[in-house]
Amino acid sequence: MSSSKALIKTLIKNPTRIKSKHQAKQLHAQFLRTQSLSHTSASVVISIYTNLRLLHEALLLFHTLESPPVLAWKSVIRCFTDQSLFSRALSSFVQMRASGRCPDHNVFPSVLKSCTMMSDLRFGESVHGYIVRLGLDCDLYTCNALMNMYAKLQGMGSKISVGKLFDEMPHRMSDSMSSVLPLGIDSVRKVFELMPRKDVVSWNTIIAGYAQSGMYEDALRMVREMASEAIKPDAFTLSSVLPIFSEYVDVTKGKEIHGYVIRKGIDADVYIGSSLVDMYAKSARIEDSERVFSHLLRRDSISYNSLVAGYVQNGRYNEALKLFRQMVTAKVRPGPVAFSSVLPACAHLSTLHLGKQLHGYVLRGGYSDNIFIDSALVDMYSKCGNIKAARKIFDSMNVHDEVSWTAIIMGHALHGHGHEAVSLFEEMKLQGVEPNHVAFVAVLTACSHVGLVDEAWGYFNSMTEVYGVNPELEHYAAVADLLGRAGKLEEAYDFISNMRVEPTGSVWSTLLSSCSVHKNLELAEKVAEKIFAVDSENMGAYVLMCNMYASNGRWKEMAKLRLRMKKLGMRKKPACSWIEFKNKTHGFVSGDRSHSSMERINEFLEAVMEQMEKEGYVADTSGVLHDVDEEHKRELLFGHSERLAIAFGIINTEPGTTIRVTKNIRICRDCHVAIKFISKITEREIIVRDNSRFHHFNRGSCSCGDYW
Repeated sequence: MSSSKALIKTLIKNPTRIKSKHQAKQLHAQFLRTQSLSHTSASVVISIYTNLRLLHEALLLFHTLESPPVLAWKSVIRCFTDQSLFSRALSSFVQMRASGRCPDHNVFPSVLKSCTMMSDLRFGESVHGYIVRLGLDCDLYTCNALMNMYAKLQGMGSKISVGKLFDEMPHRMSDSMSSVLPLGIDSVRKVFELMPRKDVVSWNTIIAGYAQSGMYEDALRMVREMASEAIKPDAFTLSSVLPIFSEYVDVTKGKEIHGYVIRKGIDADVYIGSSLVDMYAKSARIEDSERVFSHLLRRDSISYNSLVAGYVQNGRYNEALKLFRQMVTAKVRPGPVAFSSVLPACAHLSTLHLGKQLHGYVLRGGYSDNIFIDSALVDMYSKCGNIKAARKIFDSMNVHDEVSWTAIIMGHALHGHGHEAVSLFEEMKLQGVEPNHVAFVAVLTACSHVGLVDEAWGYFNSMTEVYGVNPELEHYAAVADLLGRAGKLEEAYDFISNMRVEPTGSVWSTLLSSCSVHKNLELAEKVAEKIFAVDSENMGAYVLMCNMYASNGRWKEMAKLRLRMKKLGMRKKPACSWIEFKNKTHGFVSGDRSHSSMERINEFLEAVMEQMEKEGYVADTSGVLHDVDEEHKRELLFGHSERLAIAFGIINTEPGTTIRVTKNIRICRDCHVAIKFISKITEREIIVRDNSRFHHFNRGSCSCGDYW
């Protein structure tokens, strides 16, 4: 035997020794020179080309074969799959079968992966049936691919009964498995239970499938069975299990796993670390999340996303934005999840300029067609006071899901566009999107803000009668608020008293607020007692009652309440407002004179007050809590935080610029009237977000129609 033929024989036996394109082409050329390029040797060369991801070279040789062997087909199909050419992989599989070649167990993992990546469950089921008929359903790697396909595509539905596939397996199905079950995790379980041999990938797939389906007990049971089979959990196993404990809020078991990964030396693994960060954050232990994050040797977008989301979930919005900036500075490219996590922080903080910056980043990153990001942008713009921008994004979306619909409906509701919100709710139903419990909160809120009592009752009753959605506290609170705003105070009282669930202080508080608006002190006292019985430290209730006693001149009762608050160690939350100017947030507290622009602010307010009084403004001092003379009361109103913030915005911006102010509590009646005058005199649109809604003041009127 010549040396060249000996070399070829050696390389055919061990093709992995070829590591480069140059070496592969040399081998191919050697075959051609020695005229020994049989179908078998050609298949080996094709396999080598595909191992090196040389698809073009592999196909050139493949197409020279009159009847390619199974090895050649397998190599080409695998290469198509590895290079994300999933449609071509499936087409090649069909051509292989049409040519009369029978695939072996090496072909199916690539075919099933292509079905999974193309979300083609129907084709995947057909392939599964073919695998069963060939008797290859015992192969470990084929079964792992089948499990992965069913786990990834669960819930898609199909007209094919999976049970029929398993019925074709003679003498292998137990009675417990003979029933026809829906696709998804049941199919994963069936494949798993029929496998004669399982590896860690098999166990991980079934565990992750159970966890993603919310079947936490089954997932944990499989982890215990895995251990009993002497198969050690790896990083993927543990990262699948840890979210279970965050859903259960069982931090003790989560910490046990944390200890296990430390002992095994895999605590620096980025997937484990991210899962631990998420688990601690969902268990309201954000400091532990920070500690785990700080010990990660390598941080990727997943680990950053986990902590950003954790900060937002725990109300630490500034930290979320700060960490996102660190992520960008560290040159870790934010993905869709990162934007979906951080945009709510801008919404809660009303930081429109930061929200706009993130929107720009989204556009530059090519994520403008991502439905989750678009929904978060709709929510952000709505909550930052720019409902026009929110609606523009919503209208530009190609597809709307229940999240995007709910975001725009709630956005219009909070901005006082109740009729538009109701119209959108009806359109959502026509589009085939079934409303969930959040959507009902949104439409009931919309009805409440514009007084659509009959419509709200219709929606509330349809929750259980039509959609099978059980009312929760938020729904009861929205209806109670609706009735209270409409002046139906006794009806609201009876409605809350007869709730199916025990009313909380927050539900009663909606009625107390309405009692204050409609000046019904007698009912307010009854409601307040209900609140104090279930929530003795409800600060809002104390403040509202103090206000009502003050407006009725009942200073002794007010003093008693204040003494009670003092004994409980309660202090009234100061009213504060803030406004953005040149990418900086300026805060104002009622009565505070410390801001550097205070002299100019006072000059403006004095000048505009003079003009307001000429046009008929009369201060409403009934809500002032202090037992002082009328002049002093007017001075106290003059220093309310929203007026200071608005004045600051007007004196520092060009004429015509919209003023956006956020306030931490409900805007008072007098300021509401005053701001209408200011908007008319200065010819400015002024948008004020208080703790319940947006007020758009323009040309002397407000979007709420004085119904708030």
